[in-house]
Amino acid sequence: MTRNASNGISNGAVPVIKTDTNGSFHCNTASWTVDSTTARSDKDWNVWQGILSEELYSENITAKIIRVAEKCLENNVGILLTFFVATQHLESRLIEHKNPPTFYPELVHQSGENEGTYSRRPIDFWTCGFFPGSIYALLERAIRYPQSMRHDDSRLLLSQVRDRLEVLGKQWSEPLHRMARRTDTHDLGFMMLPHMRVRWELFHDREALESIQTAAVSLYSRFDARVGAIRSWDFLTWQRGVDIRDKKDNFLVIVDSLCNLELLFYAAEHTGYRYLAEAATAHAKTLLRTHIRKEPTRKRNGYDGMLYSTCHVVNFSAAAGCVKEIRTAQGYNYESTWSRGQAWAILGYIQTYAWTGDDVFLDAACGLAEYFLLRLEDAPSCVEIVRSDGDASGPPKAGRYVPLWDFDAPIEDTNAPLRDASAGVVAACGMLLLTQALMSLCRQEQAKRYLGSALRVVQDTLSLSLSPERVRLESRPNGGMSATACEPLQKNFDCILRNSTVTWNEHSLSASADHGLVYADYYLIEFGNKLLQLGLCSPLR
Repeated sequence: MTRNASNGISNGAVPVIKTDTNGSFHCNTASWTVDSTTARSDKDWNVWQGILSEELYSENITAKIIRVAEKCLENNVGILLTFFVATQHLESRLIEHKNPPTFYPELVHQSGENEGTYSRRPIDFWTCGFFPGSIYALLERAIRYPQSMRHDDSRLLLSQVRDRLEVLGKQWSEPLHRMARRTDTHDLGFMMLPHMRVRWELFHDREALESIQTAAVSLYSRFDARVGAIRSWDFLTWQRGVDIRDKKDNFLVIVDSLCNLELLFYAAEHTGYRYLAEAATAHAKTLLRTHIRKEPTRKRNGYDGMLYSTCHVVNFSAAAGCVKEIRTAQGYNYESTWSRGQAWAILGYIQTYAWTGDDVFLDAACGLAEYFLLRLEDAPSCVEIVRSDGDASGPPKAGRYVPLWDFDAPIEDTNAPLRDASAGVVAACGMLLLTQALMSLCRQEQAKRYLGSALRVVQDTLSLSLSPERVRLESRPNGGMSATACEPLQKNFDCILRNSTVTWNEHSLSASADHGLVYADYYLIEFGNKLLQLGLCSPLR
C-alpha cells in the first residue's frame, strides 16, 4: 500500500487514534500492522482486495453519478459562461441558476413504467442531501486520493473529472442552503452534512459551515428535556389505520435519528455551543433505554458481551416523557428487527462514541453490530444465490451477507428473498468506524473482526447487487467529457446498487421494495473513501 500524505498512514500501519473537530479518528503510527490476515476469515486477502478495488474504485461509479447529475439537471441547468479574466486566461464560472433543481433523486425501480430511471422527490424530502453527497464524496476522492480515480480514456485528464464534479456538486448542493432553517424535520443531518461538510473541509466554504451551524440550531429546537430526546416526526399518518397528529400528547422518536446527531456534535465543535452536543448525548442515552433491546439468549462466537436488537418507533408522552407505545413504520412489526434500523443504530452509536468517548456508546455499537452479523449468518440457506455472471474470481454464491429487509419478516419468495442492500452498506460504514475506535484502544483482534465483517458485507453486496449496466467517461473533441454506457444495448439503471427496500410493511401507504436507492450508493462511496483514509485498500490504476 502506498503512503497517503493526507492522513499519515503508510503501508497499512494502524495507529493510536484521536478525534478532532471533524469527529474523525486521527491516527499516529503504532505497532499494529494490517497484513494478509487482517480481513481474512474464510477468504483470501487478495480476493478481498481484487473484488473491492475493482468495483469500489471503478470508473463506472464516477460515470454513473455524473450521468445522473447531468440528466436530472436538464431544463434546470444554470448558464456556464467562458470568458477572459484579468490574467487573460480562459475561465469558466457557473452563474447562479434561475431555475435550480427542485426535485432530487431517490430510488430506481427494476421494473415498471420508469424502470431503470431515478424517481425524484421534492427538495424538502429527507433524502435530498445524499445525491449531492455522492458527488462531493467522489470529489473528495479525486482530491485526496487521486490514485484511486480510474478512467480508460487516456485523453481524459483527472483535472477534467474533478472540475466537472465540482461544478455539478455546487449545482446540486446550493439549493439546499435554505433547508437549514427548517424546524419541521429531524433529518437535517442527512440533508446537510453529506455535501456541506465536504465543502467546508475541502474548500473552506464559509457559507457551507454557516448552513451546518444554522441547521444544528434548527434541529436543537426539536429537543425536549422532559423526554430527553429530539422529536423525529410531527405526525404519523402514512400507515393504514394510523393517525397520530397531536403533538401535545405524542412525541415520536425513530431509531434513524441517531445518525442525525453528528450534525449537533459537529456544529458544537465549530461554534462552541456546547448545548448542541449535550442535547445529542442526552438523545443517544435516551434511545439506549427505549429503542435498544437486550438479547441475552443470543450469542455470537468470539464475542462475550451483550447483543442488542432495535425497535423502530417509540411514541412518548410529550408531557410526562414516558413511553406510551412501541411501533414500527418501516419494519415488519413492532417486535421485529428492521435491518436498516439496526444499521442506523450501529452507525449512529459509533459516531456518538467518536465525539463523546463514552464507553456506553461503544458497547452499544459493538452489541448492535454483533446482532446484525449474527442475523446474517443465521438467515436461511435460500439467501445464498448461485452467481450467473461468469466471474470465477469471486465466490460461487452471493447473498449471505446482503441483509433481508427485516430480520424477522417471513420470506415470501425463497427464490428471490426480499433484501435491503442499503442496510448492509450503512452497517459496513459503521463497522469501519468501529474498527478505528477499537484500534485506538489497542483492541486489535476485535478491530480485525469488524474490519473483516465490513469487507465481507460490501464484497457480497457488490457480488449480488451491483447493477449490470456499466458506464464510462469519454473525452469530447471540444475538450468536454460525457458519461456513456459501455454496452449501448444494456438496460439503463441509474443506481450503482440494486436490491434495496424503503419498506415492505403491510400497512404502509407507500411500500416500495427491491430497487436502487440513493443512500445505498452514497454509503457505498463513503465506504470506499473510508478504506482509503485508513490505508486499508490500494486500488490499482
